[in-house]
Amino acid sequence: MSVSLKKGTRVSLKKEDGTSLKNITLGLGWDTNRFDGADFDLDASAFMLTSNGKVKDENYFIFYNNSDDLAKSVHYTGDNRTGGGDGDDEQIIVDLTKVPEDIEKIAFTVTIDQYEERNQTFGMVDNAFIRIVDNDTGKEEVRYDLTEDYDRESAVVFGELYRHNGGWKFRAVGQGYNGGLAALCESYGILVED
Repeated sequence: MSVSLKKGTRVSLKKEDGTSLKNITLGLGWDTNRFDGADFDLDASAFMLTSNGKVKDENYFIFYNNSDDLAKSVHYTGDNRTGGGDGDDEQIIVDLTKVPEDIEKIAFTVTIDQYEERNQTFGMVDNAFIRIVDNDTGKEEVRYDLTEDYDRESAVVFGELYRHNGGWKFRAVGQGYNGGLAALCESYGILVED
């Protein structure tokens, strides 16, 4: 049975038998309220962070224009431009055994593409969630349903994987940001050109 998390909750990524998860998929999903019929494109990203809370360089920012890190430990499977259908809208696969030692944390985010032009915020998004699936068994291990109202935010940090005592833990974050992908990039140490 999957563990259902609330904002701020932390959980160890160990199986019932005490062994650690090794290969996981982070599924991110959402539904959109279509007030005006405009396209609504949300994008998942992963920021691979060192101990200073920043990415080493752009190779450790995983998104639609960079689907893999140099170690091939994190893989973005592709961009869903509508959020239509059931289940995961976008997925990021993580091989925890290949994550470079100097990566302390991986932050998983979702942003709204062209939010300014389309006047869109996460207040127009329903049923947003992040879940962790054990790729070896296909079992959903962890799920976090975002329930906060983000009526002004254009980006949300859904959750974080982080190292703890030789293993990995997951924290449900649910932190909203203004400024879309550019604001997240800057907060994680990536310079964004106009």
